[in-house]
Amino acid sequence: MSNVTTSMNNNVIVKEDNNNREEMNLNVQLNRWILKSIGAWPKSFNISYKQIFLHRLSNVICYGLIIFLMIPCGLYLSFEVKDTYDKIRLTGPLSFCLMAIIKYCALTLRENDIRRCLDYIELDWKQVRHLEDIKIMKNNANIGRRIVIICAIFMYSSAAFYYIAVPFAKGLVIEDDTNLTYRPLVYPVARIIVDARRTPINQIFFGIQCVSGFIAHSITAGACGLAATFAMHACGQLQVITICLKNLIDGRQDSFDTVEQRLADIIQRHVRALNFISLTEEVLNEISLVEVVGCTLNICLLGYYCITGWQYNETMGRVTYIILFISVTFNIFIFCYIGELLAEQCQKVGECSYMIDWYRLPWKNIRSLVLIIATSNSSKNLTAGYLIELSLTSFGDVIKSSLAYLNMLRTLTE
Repeated sequence: MSNVTTSMNNNVIVKEDNNNREEMNLNVQLNRWILKSIGAWPKSFNISYKQIFLHRLSNVICYGLIIFLMIPCGLYLSFEVKDTYDKIRLTGPLSFCLMAIIKYCALTLRENDIRRCLDYIELDWKQVRHLEDIKIMKNNANIGRRIVIICAIFMYSSAAFYYIAVPFAKGLVIEDDTNLTYRPLVYPVARIIVDARRTPINQIFFGIQCVSGFIAHSITAGACGLAATFAMHACGQLQVITICLKNLIDGRQDSFDTVEQRLADIIQRHVRALNFISLTEEVLNEISLVEVVGCTLNICLLGYYCITGWQYNETMGRVTYIILFISVTFNIFIFCYIGELLAEQCQKVGECSYMIDWYRLPWKNIRSLVLIIATSNSSKNLTAGYLIELSLTSFGDVIKSSLAYLNMLRTLTE
């Protein structure tokens, strides 16, 4: 009877191992699609020189397209814009491009660290065996996938409205004195570079700006999706450790190891999870700081655009700015939410270590639990530039700061 049970368990394990690989691929598939489209997905070690060249070429193209947005518009803002409202209206898009290029630098420079995080995820999915652990990891992977989908929907819909819908809604501009008919550009171009009102220069710049804008929004969606995927995987591993702690003394039905072996496995898992969290913080450190600072500014400016758009009765502009406002707020909320979630899960490991029947263990094993409790209490949280701890409290501070700056901006411009 025991041989039959073992055979059945082995079949379940083999079947689950194949399913685990599929789940692991699904876990990172959306991030792979987004980041590969902008050349930010880590390249493999065993690729040809041609593939390396194409990867680097895509990096250069993405940098060039974003700079193509910033420099002509920055010169236009510096030399040709006189109205205060127009200056403020162009400050937001330029700051978004600056944020995108900094985040893209961080993604490309942290390529090796991102690959190491992906290797952690792959190995964790390969090593999981218990059905309860698999279910926990799948649930967290599904949450991370949903966050990526929602973030991508917000980003690309706002890009479609801002770069396509708004210019077409405004219609063509007809100048009788110069006999020119052109479509207004989202990022105006300084005339010291080229007169973007003339055909076909106007159409060329309009098309390139649309592509560049979608790349900038892809960078934001990719960074947010990567943060959600890594953080939710870390939460899943910490939840698995909590389950292992609850089964430390009596073990599981399909487990035949000793208490010492189970404790050693828990400690190894815990150290591995904390290393993964530290590596995730290294990957997201600069990106998180850019998001916190940039979103504080952008939420303020977008709120100002919504108010002024209502005053000037710009219907399409109001809708676009509201969508952008929701997108930016959602991004910073996700970064703060995953930081809060990770901190809670780390604390739960320490609480669970104390709440189990530890008094039934030998004294030498109890000392190991003390180390787990101490490590859980002193574990690192995700931070933005090692300056701001990512939590829901930080999200509230960002919103309050943005509203305070908005009131100051309205007071100064009235």
